[in-house]
Amino acid sequence: MADEAVSRERRAGRMRHYRIRRAAAGCAQAGATRGTYVSTQAIKGIIYDFDGVIADSEVLANVVLAEAVSALGLPTTLDDSIARYMGKRWSEIAPAIEAGTGRTLPADFLDDLKLATFARFRQALRPVPGVEDFIVRFTALPRCIASSSSVERLQLSMDVLALGHHFPDTVFSADAVPRGKPHPDIFLHAADRIGVAPAHCLIVEDSPNGVRAGLAAGACVVGLCAASHIRPGHAERLRDAGAAHVFESWPQVADFLAARL
Repeated sequence: MADEAVSRERRAGRMRHYRIRRAAAGCAQAGATRGTYVSTQAIKGIIYDFDGVIADSEVLANVVLAEAVSALGLPTTLDDSIARYMGKRWSEIAPAIEAGTGRTLPADFLDDLKLATFARFRQALRPVPGVEDFIVRFTALPRCIASSSSVERLQLSMDVLALGHHFPDTVFSADAVPRGKPHPDIFLHAADRIGVAPAHCLIVEDSPNGVRAGLAAGACVVGLCAASHIRPGHAERLRDAGAAHVFESWPQVADFLAARL
């Protein structure tokens, strides 16, 4: 009798798991720290990553960084910089540069890098194609930006792109939380600020660590490969990180979301 009871419980557990998978309708499986599968029919808010999702900034920033690191004696191409440093906080980037050069960074390195990056942004920063149309189309949904970039960089970029009116008081930097991506802190903070449970948020990300952070927060996460820094194999890396779907353009994301409201 005990064996039959165990068998029935196992069958019931398998059926529950199957129903959960069906209810997910292809959306993300959350990270083990937070949650469960999330139905794409329950999306009530949008959380945007920034660099590479709203701002086509990664190539500009990584060209400047590659030039600065090369000047230290470590030859670095744009693709090297993207592969080694993109999507990381300065507390991770600085030790990696020091390990590569074999010496401590100059005291003024970060300040000079910031000035050079901001100057390049003022000259050439553009939005990722299609993003403003997407924002306007879904303006009825609570929305915010949750980025690994500093507050200062976000403010400058929003001013250059003239998109600030779409995100009044809802641009959040990982500077405000203890841990950066792939930890979920910034997305949990952002969801709380817009008043939408993470399980009901759609997160749009372009980096594997961002995807992992969103899943760990318990949200539905999709990958976007629409900016100029995207290289072959990037979509697969987003899928490997757990992105439910990976899209090549904002109109594709719009179709995905429109079908799930």
